[in-house]
Amino acid sequence: MGGMEDTDPPLKRVKYPLEEPKIFLEDSSRKSSIAYSLGDLMAKSILSQGDEEMLGSNGIIRKTEFVKIITKALYSLKYTKTGAILEDESGIPLHSLFVNEFMQQVVDGMWDDSLATLQKIDLIDENTFKLATFLIKEQKFLELLKIGNLDGALGTLRNELVPIHINISRVHELAACIVAPFSGLTLCLLSQDTEVAKSRSKLLEKLQKLLPAAVMVPDRRLEYLVEQALDVQCDACEFHNTSTSELSLYSNHHCGKNKIPNQTLQVLRAHSDEVWFLQFSHSGKYLASSSKDQSAIIWEVKEDGQMSLKHVLTGHRKPVSIVSWSPDDHQLLTCGLEEVVRRWDVTSGDCLHVYEKNGIGLVSCGWFANGQGIFSGMTDKSICLWDLDGKELECWKGQRTLKISDMAVTGDGKKIISICRQTAILLLDREANYERLIEEEEVITSFSLSKDNRFLLVSLINQEIHLWNLDGEIKILAKYKGHKRTRFIIRSCFGGLEQVFVASGSEDSQVYIWHRDSGELIMSLPGHSGAVNCVSWSPANLQMLASASDDRTIRIWGLENQPNLMRGKVGQNNGAAIHNHSNRRV
Repeated sequence: MGGMEDTDPPLKRVKYPLEEPKIFLEDSSRKSSIAYSLGDLMAKSILSQGDEEMLGSNGIIRKTEFVKIITKALYSLKYTKTGAILEDESGIPLHSLFVNEFMQQVVDGMWDDSLATLQKIDLIDENTFKLATFLIKEQKFLELLKIGNLDGALGTLRNELVPIHINISRVHELAACIVAPFSGLTLCLLSQDTEVAKSRSKLLEKLQKLLPAAVMVPDRRLEYLVEQALDVQCDACEFHNTSTSELSLYSNHHCGKNKIPNQTLQVLRAHSDEVWFLQFSHSGKYLASSSKDQSAIIWEVKEDGQMSLKHVLTGHRKPVSIVSWSPDDHQLLTCGLEEVVRRWDVTSGDCLHVYEKNGIGLVSCGWFANGQGIFSGMTDKSICLWDLDGKELECWKGQRTLKISDMAVTGDGKKIISICRQTAILLLDREANYERLIEEEEVITSFSLSKDNRFLLVSLINQEIHLWNLDGEIKILAKYKGHKRTRFIIRSCFGGLEQVFVASGSEDSQVYIWHRDSGELIMSLPGHSGAVNCVSWSPANLQMLASASDDRTIRIWGLENQPNLMRGKVGQNNGAAIHNHSNRRV
């Protein structure tokens, strides 16, 4: 590949024209924001604040509250005896005598007595008391209605519910149950929790959410606090790239750079010329690559993480510039350079259809969100949509795309995104028939849409990658620098847990990885002997990354000493079927 000035357009073998509140528990020795493990927390000395004992290194945890939350968790886990022992040994009851009496009266259906007891409980304001009264009287009404005591239910409605003067719409619904006892609404209300014990238990749950936490400790409060502490640790983890199943309560969570793909685990050598593009399937089960050698290859990811060659797809008469997976991963599109688009069956490797227009080349391709049609950018700068059988459905004429253009469609199928000018990207809203532009100062060479459709990675001719926000105000959020691009189209991608990393190829034969939000360059991965044209991060394996290069190889990157994934090479053909459909037109 001969050298060119930086002002020249990227060739890449194409004629690219240059035209809940969080609680932070700080480790005083490390002065970090990472929460303490539970073991550290419990081991801290007990401090005194007035008449109340406090726990924790900062003395901010009330012992009474801490013990009550543990007691509540024990009861929730059905460790009833252990919970009772803790109450007795600590001398800290989970609930006051009045609260226990109130709860028992609700369970026993002693409605008037329960309200009298509720008035004796501190911390209950007037509005909360009225809301609780309504819930209790409503329960009384429904139980009377269920046993057929219409007079009693009517009396409860008139003399006890209506005078509360709240939730009038609900009162009308209850009244309708008496007026039309066999209506759908009545039957629906009466069918809920036919067992009295269950319905009263649910009433207690409603009352618990209504009453102050100091009166009745919320269910699952300890689980919530522990999950919150883990969330804080994950948020503070700069290189967080592990699934929740790997989190542990035994130690503070921290991911190092070693949790990001950094080692070559496999080299795939089946293409006979430069590899221009590659993309994992949505499920991560397959990887598709395309090459200057006029072929595309489908690779299968085995259970042990090894890649095996599944199909070699031939039939294009020009280099294959791009591939695109159907939403269900059952089919694959391949686009020849200013040629045709082919649709393939992934299982058999058969070519199912060829999409073409007389005198006009196709330069990009993608799928409808429902998988029932495809779209393509054309050399006449239009965008066309077809059904699967090749019937043209729509075509947008004019400056809608470039001769060399990435395209994408949002997950809801409403917006088509394409490079419409050298320095602009078109956001075309199909439903609203509305267009917006993302405008850059430098020539755009490629882009990549995030899985959640919130972000767009835009690669520029000046060796920068810009992160654009598409959710709300359209603006640049971050810029990534460090990779090399002087002549060719170099593609980037999102990856890792929640796609918080950005990866890109580079003309210096390396793969570059940045943190998406901070823009920090985390690492560069050497290994290829030619320009790295494209990268793709597995959506199923957070620690698997693939890169395609001019050296005719694909490298699979993972973690050092990664289990069940032996380093290896896949040679040309490797016993896979080669599918040639060069003369087939469907």
